Amino acid sequence: MYRVSSSKWSWYLALSMIIAGLAPAMADELASGQPAPDFELPDQDGQLRSIEDYRGQWVALYFYPKDDTPGCTTEACEFRDNIFAFKNLNCQIIGVSLDDQASHEEFAEKFSLPFPLLADTEGVAADAYGVKTNMFGMTVAKRETFLIDPQGNIAKHYEKVDPETHSAELLADLAELTQE
Repeated sequence: MYRVSSSKWSWYLALSMIIAGLAPAMADELASGQPAPDFELPDQDGQLRSIEDYRGQWVALYFYPKDDTPGCTTEACEFRDNIFAFKNLNCQIIGVSLDDQASHEEFAEKFSLPFPLLADTEGVAADAYGVKTNMFGMTVAKRETFLIDPQGNIAKHYEKVDPETHSAELLADLAELTQE
């Protein structure tokens, strides 16, 4: 007799639901030119931040899974190390994860991160940007970035992010976009 293991059963059930159209609706993918969804979240110091606060400048809104993990630390430190280049291009770096304020405070202090890390503990921003996912049994934000122009519109969406090279990639794109 053939038995389906519980993990295989879950996979079959999920696939069946997708085929039947019963799976939860995915957030519409945000496209270039669309207004960036706004939200208000506390940073590592407890200050409430909103995308609207940065109107008139570029924003690199980067989502990441977890504070103080290897890839997330590499990515954050690359942004830190290039912070003056971003400032010269009138761009504010903002990190967002589902970690709480205390975790962000510790992470920012440990690595001297000079930009806001927003605590999206309820997943409001992650939902709005379509990046909330499950990884190893935890709900986290996918490692994706949205480059938002000074008018508050999405200029570019980075779905595939290499933590070691992403900061340089963003700087190159920003340099090109600010010359247009």
